[in-house]
Amino acid sequence: MPRIRVPKPFGELIKEITPETFLLLVKYQATNSQGKYLHWDEFKWRVEKGDDEVAAWVAAKIARRGIAKNLVTLQAEGDRCFSYCVPNSLAAKLHSIDRITGGGHKNSDGLLISTDDKNRYLVKSLMLEEAITSAQLEGASTTREIAKEMLQKDLQPQDKSQRMILNNYLLMKKVLEKQEDDLSIKFILELHEIATYRAIENNATAGELRQNDNIVITNLYNENPFYPPAASTLLSRLNDLCDFANTDHSDQDPNNFIHPIIKAIILHFMIGYIHPFGDGNGRTARAIFYWSIVRSGYWLFEYVSISKLIQEKRGNYDKSFIYTETDDFDMTYFIYNQVDTISKAVQLLNEYVDKKQKDFSQFMDWVKKSPVSQKLNREQLEILKEAVRSPGREFTARQMSNDFSITSNTARKYLNELVELDLLVQSTKKMGKAVVYLSPANLKSKLSKS
Repeated sequence: MPRIRVPKPFGELIKEITPETFLLLVKYQATNSQGKYLHWDEFKWRVEKGDDEVAAWVAAKIARRGIAKNLVTLQAEGDRCFSYCVPNSLAAKLHSIDRITGGGHKNSDGLLISTDDKNRYLVKSLMLEEAITSAQLEGASTTREIAKEMLQKDLQPQDKSQRMILNNYLLMKKVLEKQEDDLSIKFILELHEIATYRAIENNATAGELRQNDNIVITNLYNENPFYPPAASTLLSRLNDLCDFANTDHSDQDPNNFIHPIIKAIILHFMIGYIHPFGDGNGRTARAIFYWSIVRSGYWLFEYVSISKLIQEKRGNYDKSFIYTETDDFDMTYFIYNQVDTISKAVQLLNEYVDKKQKDFSQFMDWVKKSPVSQKLNREQLEILKEAVRSPGREFTARQMSNDFSITSNTARKYLNELVELDLLVQSTKKMGKAVVYLSPANLKSKLSKS
């Protein structure tokens, strides 16, 4: 990441107002003509030829101040607080997400998942995806195949990377379990403890706030250093953050409204800014983001993975933090970055579900025609659908028990029935007694014949 050019604070800029500034007030608004909300680092290169760049920047800042919302309970440095605004281009992005996801309602015309599909095998792997990529974002290094096998088969982690992935999976499950609860410091500590259990660095302790200020965050070039708030202020700041999280900002009070997606993003940012822990702040921040958005009724976000996209564009993610911290604590930069990430994640979810439903539709064509299928229950059909897609795949009673919320004995019974029908092959793991059930390579032809 190249060096970021930092603008002067608005308090200093306002002293530099010239007659030209007033002439540029109409020309330079909160966003440019393409709807981009530019930091001075990018803005200064896009000023039209002949216009004074500082005067143009002051004009844009005045426009932003006119629509800004101050987050008076979320303190930045000194007596300053964070703020954000919602220009038209950001409002349009939020509307698009709401339209596709249902905007917190139970049903959506734009998406192909119904609430009846929740917690079904169709989309369950997306929670695995978030667990894996969130851990990789923090430095975990293991293959996705090994990670998915560990989570699907409920295996014990073999190293720190696998432990981080398992922790993140348990973290996501805890978020869903506690989505109706208020945010509290105790809950934040619980999330952190789950996220960092046996996977923590910097001499930090899982589930405990940092006790010192021996921490500084910089970019790859050791530039734009960020010094988190003093450890002595952590309890006060976290209490304020919990009050903010638990306050009703819904449309029931138009004067106090904050869009639920923006609110969740603010919580994400603030954990990163406050940096209450010596390690594991990112994992905890993303968990609280999910808690907030699901709590607001956006149930679809149980299946939206943002960590993979953050990982792919980590430079932009880090830059949006720096932009906020270096421009009068204007959080709009980070909000735009995360809304773009969420939009992409929702689009990928749509594509994923569309593919899954096409696969399922083809599978159901066989179900309607085959006498064998009439002997099978829904869980067995789900197993066969995955077995057809992945020849050689292993299934276990324990895995099926977790996936379908049935007892291990019931899962074993279902799998053995598929063996009796010659649709799965039973085997025993080498160097052990664990029984696995394999998808035969010719399963598709067997189903066709049946």
